[in-house]
Amino acid sequence: MIEFIRGYVDYVCPEYIVIENNGIGYQIFTPNPFSFRVDRQNPITVYTYQYVREDVMALYGFHTREERALFAKLLQVSGIGPKGGLAILAAGAPQQLVEAIETENEKFLCKFPGVGKKTARQMILDLKGKLHHIIPNALPDLFTEEVVPRLQALEEAIEALKALGYAEKEIQKILPLLQKEQLSTEGYIKLALQKLLK
Repeated sequence: MIEFIRGYVDYVCPEYIVIENNGIGYQIFTPNPFSFRVDRQNPITVYTYQYVREDVMALYGFHTREERALFAKLLQVSGIGPKGGLAILAAGAPQQLVEAIETENEKFLCKFPGVGKKTARQMILDLKGKLHHIIPNALPDLFTEEVVPRLQALEEAIEALKALGYAEKEIQKILPLLQKEQLSTEGYIKLALQKLLK
């Protein structure tokens, strides 16, 4: 397994990033690609999870080992695949997730795209009591401003939400709230996820 990739962020889109290392570009799917910035001068470290099945081989990347460990735990739950795991982690609120599982808060868990009552119940059965040791004290706070025109940032955020599995109807409900703000792409995504999970 590839433990991590250290290199330069060459490309960012709503679904993945590309890290360039020694002339090779690695496509890495992440919970929130816009938490990374294109930067060909300063190398970063992305902790990776290699996912291999008969019909797919993909790399998933995270800011911390703890975030990756939580993703791996989510994949062990019947009904949650890599896309679902990324959508759950994209909100950047692991403590809330753990609390919901520990208190058997199915209603909260069902707010994530692709998680119905059956999957929420399965998450509680499979993960209750098994997550506290891997949750970081604090994931990186990346709610930073970016020099990107406001409309472009909002459009990128909407595309990222769609890539995570949120329906057009759900996005339209919170769009007026987003339009009132002047944020970076990642800022819009984080705000949208906070509203969608309420």
